Amino acid sequence: MAPRALVIQHEEPEGPYAVGVALRTVGFELDVCHPYAGDAIPEDAAAIDALVVLGGPMAAYSDDKFGWRGEELQLVHHAVTSGVPTLGVCLGAQLIAHACGGRARPGPGLEIGWLPIRTNEAAATDPLFAGLAPEWRVLQWHGDTFELPPGAVLLAGSDRYGHQAFRLGHSTWGVQFHIEVDELAVERFCEDFSEEADLAADGGVAGIRGAAAGVIAGLAPTRDEFLRRFAEYAYWVQLRK
Repeated sequence: MAPRALVIQHEEPEGPYAVGVALRTVGFELDVCHPYAGDAIPEDAAAIDALVVLGGPMAAYSDDKFGWRGEELQLVHHAVTSGVPTLGVCLGAQLIAHACGGRARPGPGLEIGWLPIRTNEAAATDPLFAGLAPEWRVLQWHGDTFELPPGAVLLAGSDRYGHQAFRLGHSTWGVQFHIEVDELAVERFCEDFSEEADLAADGGVAGIRGAAAGVIAGLAPTRDEFLRRFAEYAYWVQLRK
């Protein structure tokens, strides 16, 4: 039987995109949970071989428009403490931090657009980051941030948001930026969140769209290698069960 990865999707435009491709490529079947559409959050992580927690417009520290937040935090905590390979993206990273003893909170303002993040010395020995470029131009689309949970290792930051990526234990990673996006994802984001983009991004929606093809072409080898490593690690972990 193929291993199963649970993907928690918080809003229709913010799907798994390149993460899903990487997981399927190594042999996972994806179970995409849409709690905003009524899907139930699993009560525990016992039957999960990998967990991906995607982004969304809600806040990891508030139940406002996030009625299933408590159940999701419980699942995330169980997955992390049980050693289930887990990847959190944007809101997902904030939820991991919040569930595991850190604290998600409002940041210094909206950060939206194609912006640089830089890895640090700890990234040089991290299973997902080692050997990759020291600076990535990535899609940011958030206004919240997080304090690292106890024991977490900071792996990347930026001038405005110092916490851009971390590892917790041996099997959990969180990234504040949208590592999962391809050109379809960018178009969906621009269609659904245009007001935020026009408010905060350099050049607004037009600027994001205009740069998308070139930036994604440059990022794709790094993105795909990062996600391949996570998927292969998760597959290796379930083989050892």
